[in-house]
Amino acid sequence: QVQLLESGGGLVQSGGSLRLSCAASGSIFRINAMGWYRQAPGKQRELVATDSTGGSTNYVDDVKGRFAISRDNAKNTVYLQMNSLKPEDTAVYFCYANIGNFGGNYWGKGTLVTVSP
Repeated sequence: QVQLLESGGGLVQSGGSLRLSCAASGSIFRINAMGWYRQAPGKQRELVATDSTGGSTNYVDDVKGRFAISRDNAKNTVYLQMNSLKPEDTAVYFCYANIGNFGGNYWGKGTLVTVSP
């Protein structure tokens, strides 16, 4: 009964900024990691950024310096601040969480980000 709900997607011009949010709810006993994946048209889903409990963050190379992941533990919410957006960032962005002692994986339904030239 874990649900991940994304918000914040939309249409933005190249060079603009957008902030995605994902709130986890339900039977949450331990969050091992939260993060974001994306799937662009004609491409496989790829990892964008993760934030693991313990303080480690990880980014795909082409968003380093532009995107920043953060987490509010009290709200079980993860954010993705996206700056200097490019048309290549256009994709459906999916929230991800690894929850529980045995590392169950959960996915949001996705939020569409469209970056116009």
